[in-house]
Amino acid sequence: MSATLPAAAAPPQRTAVDTHCPYCALQCGMGLRPGGPGAVPEVVEREAFPVNRGALCGKGRTAAAVLDPRLRLTGPLVRRDGELVPAGWDEALDRAAEGLARTRAAHGPDAVGVFGGGGLTNEKAYALGKFARVALSTSQIDYNGRFCMSSAAAAHQRAFGLDRGLPFPLEDVARTGCVILVGSNLAETMPPALRYLRELRENGGKLIVIDPRRTRTAEQADLHLAPRPGTDLALALGMLHLVVAEGRVDEEFVTERTAGWPEARSAAMAHWPELVERITGVPLPAVREAVDMFCGAETGMVLTARGPEQQSKGTDTVGAWINFCLATGRAGRPLSGYGCLTGQGNGQGGREHGQKADQLPGYRKLVDPAARAHVAGVWGVDPESLPGPGRSAYELLDALGGEVRSLLLMGSNPVVSAPRAAHVAERFAALDFLVVADVVLSETAAMADVVLPVTQWAEETGTTTNLEGRVILRRKAVDPPEGVRSDLHVLHGLARRMGREKGFPIDPEEVFEELRRASAGGPADYSGISYRRITEEDGVFWPCPDEGHPGTRRLFLERFATEDGRARFVPVTHRPAAEEPDEEYPVFLTTGRVVAQYQSGAQTRRVAELNAAAPGPFVELHPRLAERIGVAEGEAVAVTSRRGRAVAPARVTRDIRQDTVFMPFHWPGEGRANTLTNPALDPTSRMPEFKVCAVRVEAADGP
Repeated sequence: MSATLPAAAAPPQRTAVDTHCPYCALQCGMGLRPGGPGAVPEVVEREAFPVNRGALCGKGRTAAAVLDPRLRLTGPLVRRDGELVPAGWDEALDRAAEGLARTRAAHGPDAVGVFGGGGLTNEKAYALGKFARVALSTSQIDYNGRFCMSSAAAAHQRAFGLDRGLPFPLEDVARTGCVILVGSNLAETMPPALRYLRELRENGGKLIVIDPRRTRTAEQADLHLAPRPGTDLALALGMLHLVVAEGRVDEEFVTERTAGWPEARSAAMAHWPELVERITGVPLPAVREAVDMFCGAETGMVLTARGPEQQSKGTDTVGAWINFCLATGRAGRPLSGYGCLTGQGNGQGGREHGQKADQLPGYRKLVDPAARAHVAGVWGVDPESLPGPGRSAYELLDALGGEVRSLLLMGSNPVVSAPRAAHVAERFAALDFLVVADVVLSETAAMADVVLPVTQWAEETGTTTNLEGRVILRRKAVDPPEGVRSDLHVLHGLARRMGREKGFPIDPEEVFEELRRASAGGPADYSGISYRRITEEDGVFWPCPDEGHPGTRRLFLERFATEDGRARFVPVTHRPAAEEPDEEYPVFLTTGRVVAQYQSGAQTRRVAELNAAAPGPFVELHPRLAERIGVAEGEAVAVTSRRGRAVAPARVTRDIRQDTVFMPFHWPGEGRANTLTNPALDPTSRMPEFKVCAVRVEAADGP
């Protein structure tokens, strides 16, 4: 009788860790199931998270690929004899601290700059701002979120007294009567959010999309308006003019809940419909149809994104759309309001807690004595020791190698992402000393004197704040490579070497607990939010002033966040872009993203599946323009502005205006779109004018 063989051992059960996508501001929920030894974890759906309900775009589905040690930094690098070579952590941190301290001693604290990123967790953004002001005593700190939604933030503050991307949860978008979507291509930039627009229409609501291109999002619309780049402000004012002229102002709402209407009305009435038609190129009947559609619904929302915001008049443009919402009574009421679709993963939280040049944690103003006293008390320093506001992001980059001699950079790649990028690269090259902490060797990191490899989303725990103002928790799911440490470890090590033994903990929950105290009583009050609550409630909306508070899902329903509770109309007037087409540069250039890449592409360009879908830059142009310059689909096109020249293959389509070309901005090299873009700044937000500049377009030699 043969022996019975034992049953094969069942494979160990691998439980997925609930976490969030590392990319856009949706911060989609996902699960991450660790693989076997040496294997990349598996991304799985997490249907219970209410924002995306399990849906993920290609970037989310492939997010775990960048965890592969072969695609990222796994140990520190220092520059020796002009080359970056491997080094130990102690040597790298010693050299970094010595370089920053040397500049500070020789040239003063403001000769040392700090540049952060909108992808840093709240804990890291908070610690970075504290490090700049306490350990370095420098005012020179800003972050790439200045390039994201700073114009919308400034307009929010002027009108409502508070800035949160959306004053309502995304679920409300599907239930309103009409949405005007200005300068956003959700289908490419945050695909899981497109379901809310589909559900809107399924529920009988209307969608109006305003974009110079007929994008995949515009194809979903009931009405698409294609204005000339840089004329969104005139369009908003023209629509408000029609609201007034046709007696569609909600007089009761305006009287009871707003201030400043007479001045804003007078400014709008100077933009009569025929003038607006000439400025924007949008036919007057289409403008009237948009007003009819919006005012004919009982509720409505205006949502903006980078199109109207990344302009030298972005704050006024957003302000005009807010005026339109206020005049029609579509604000401060259920299923109505103005909102901004934040771009970067933690674009909202990143600016709330101190890495922006003029702000302290809790969205407090750096110039407010009470705010300085509160935060200094939490930090255990004299309020007088805190420096004042510094330069905005582009102004800081422009000062590199001049008044700012050394720089600590975390989570950003300005050599690709900043406007006038060739000039920015020259400024980086002029620095005395550069320290970069990043996941990969980006184009900017490759210029550094010290490169510090840091953990990424799945290798660390920390909070982010999505576009709704929902504070969520990314949980650690896997261990990082042996030679990689967290940004909090980096700041702890640098601070200790610069004489600050305490105040920079490595544990993210300990940092968050301090952030709660620092934010208490501020506009962005997180004091009632804890890791436990976030876990139990699928995120908590701020403001949340105590642990018994439910969080604030919907803002402004009772009052606005101004002293008297009234929203403020701000009178605005259309003005041209900083650079309009002329005889030498006769075409508009506008820029944006494609679905398979993200921001400067530093991470997504390392993922094979994403590169197969979007392998490189291109120039999108209308067939008539292509015929005029003698290029066909796929042939090389040279695009030249006053700042430089870029070359990329032609993509010929009727889905763009004849006077406009479009380039995505994810790539370095000769196809770098930001070689061309204009750094002209909005006077209020200091946002560069990425979305509008004048170019010359011609056939280029070669393939």
